[in-house]
Amino acid sequence: MNNAVEIMDKGFACLVEKLGVVNAERFIAMIKRDSFDYTIWRKEYFKDVDLEEIREEAVAYDKSHPFKGKAVRL
Repeated sequence: MNNAVEIMDKGFACLVEKLGVVNAERFIAMIKRDSFDYTIWRKEYFKDVDLEEIREEAVAYDKSHPFKGKAVRL
């Protein structure tokens, strides 16, 4: 299980990888400034997206990013 610091580190690393350091910082500043509500954003973002389209994108992502870690049994 990840603690809050580990999750924040991994999240920021993802942002930096995709956006670069400056835009990652800008993204965080925008989220904080606008009292961002992820649930509302997600509903708005996906409201016109077909479920099949999401499935196809997930399958394509999975194929292009194969799991390279260890499987964990729960």
